[in-house]
Amino acid sequence: MSRILVVALLLGCAGCSSLIASATSGLADNLTAAILEQDDPGLVRDGVPAYLLLLDSLTMSENASSGVLGAAAQLYAAYAVTFVSDAERSKRLSARGYEYGRRAVCDKYRPACAWGEADFDEFSDSLGDYPAKGSDALYAYSVSWLAWLRAHSDDWSALTDLPRVEAALARLEAIDDPEYRANVNLYLGVLNSLRPPALGGDPERGRAYFDRALALSGERDLSIKVEYARGYARLVYDRELHDRLLQEVIVADPHAPRLTLSNVLAQEQAKDLLESADEYF
Repeated sequence: MSRILVVALLLGCAGCSSLIASATSGLADNLTAAILEQDDPGLVRDGVPAYLLLLDSLTMSENASSGVLGAAAQLYAAYAVTFVSDAERSKRLSARGYEYGRRAVCDKYRPACAWGEADFDEFSDSLGDYPAKGSDALYAYSVSWLAWLRAHSDDWSALTDLPRVEAALARLEAIDDPEYRANVNLYLGVLNSLRPPALGGDPERGRAYFDRALALSGERDLSIKVEYARGYARLVYDRELHDRLLQEVIVADPHAPRLTLSNVLAQEQAKDLLESADEYF
């Protein structure tokens, strides 16, 4: 769950840019591409807060659209866990993102407004009827929820929400929106690799999700290999797989259309994981 995720941030930025697209027809696409293909994470870290404030102002309306709310949810989620090191600040920012995610999915699907009070069976039944055309809002909701859980990983009671998040991602998997397909499989791989089998985890199922995410991304998204190594390989103590995946990340060219920022961050994480491998294994 530690990735959660630069890709989400980039999708959020895409939503931000669309809000000002009327100023010039090419601005939205150009701004999104500039962020996605930025190889200096520090520049993005310093620049994103301006968009967070912009989105805050736009979400103040009771009639804020699910698109605006979803963009705010994803941007806050990713910024909170990717660029904020202070634990309490990360909790505050991720909580704001999660609230935007809940508002987004409520706006798109009215039964979702009651999900906070529903038991697991009621939640699952309602998810089964969630409309495919609302995949954008459900994705924002799921990502912001995962970010909130990541920021609250020291609270065992918060982790009881994991089965619900997995159920939401499973619904997204069934919807099979091409825009989110690889990331949904990545998240499901992470969730299934959080615990060993003795504690209810399913590492081999997680591995299958990681393999599928790699295939869907054409192995261009280096962060998938990092999470594969961190999640599955470390859980099952497969040092050979762990080191191979991370070494592949480090030697790869990070520059790829719409993935450069994510890949640069993945390479930084890969180096850290390799340096700590001897202590872990």
